[in-house]
Amino acid sequence: MPSASLVRFRTAHLMNDSLGAIEIRALAEKLNLKPAKSLGQNFVIDANICRKIVRVAEVSSTDHALEIGPGLGSLTLALLTQAKWVTAIEIDSRLANELPLTMALHSENAKNLTVINADALVVQEVPNNPTVLVANLPYNVSVPVLLRYLEKFPTLNSGVVMVQAEVADRLIAKPGTKDYGIPSVKAAWWSQMVNAGSVGRSVFWPTPNVDSKLVRFTRRPTPGDEELRLNVFSAVDAAFAQRRKMLRSALSSWLGSSSVAEAVLQRAGIDPTLRGEALEVDGFCAIARAKQEMGIGF
Repeated sequence: MPSASLVRFRTAHLMNDSLGAIEIRALAEKLNLKPAKSLGQNFVIDANICRKIVRVAEVSSTDHALEIGPGLGSLTLALLTQAKWVTAIEIDSRLANELPLTMALHSENAKNLTVINADALVVQEVPNNPTVLVANLPYNVSVPVLLRYLEKFPTLNSGVVMVQAEVADRLIAKPGTKDYGIPSVKAAWWSQMVNAGSVGRSVFWPTPNVDSKLVRFTRRPTPGDEELRLNVFSAVDAAFAQRRKMLRSALSSWLGSSSVAEAVLQRAGIDPTLRGEALEVDGFCAIARAKQEMGIGF
């Protein structure tokens, strides 16, 4: 005999094409799933926020949407109503196997869904050139995942990610602010990041202990080639590893000595007494180019 929650799930599915709290909990019960904190499993139970995310991302009928961590499918369902194709990357095999079945029950576009059962941090290829990234990113890996997909998949022209509020603040921060740091500069290499709104804790199950925000990105031409990027990112890591130190000191280990660091900074037209938090990505590019011009080893 089916459980009471599964009966409610089936009844609800006959009445609407969205996944709410009843459906999500029933699916979890069906899979004997207890949300894992280690995987950042906080499932969205509010269909309205899913529709909002898709709307803010401006997903169109020509887009191939890439979703990371679809979980039980709330956002996936909203994406299928707008995108031409949806590819979802899910690390949990139970969720990956169940997602197509759930979509078949709720969406006439379920055939347009491809599920990749893998760790998003190791995926090397996604078929059919995804154009927009839309995801509720696990809090513990949100920055490395976002930066990796900006790097690996240049056809991703734009997107919206839901992340922990503090992470969002770091991604969109400007030079000279307390939140400005490594994520801010590295994300700016590929894209412009803007705040796209706050998200209440009540839209998740289980309820997280942190607030969330939406970040929208739009890809821009990169300021240089891959060799320059590697140099820039090394400079960024060095500068913010000791963010309270002046650049001539903070970059000394990376460049070999404080005297060499000062010479590189002067060639780049950067005041050696500034701190890393004062520079935009173009400033770090100038440092990396000066290093290359001076023939200093990578």
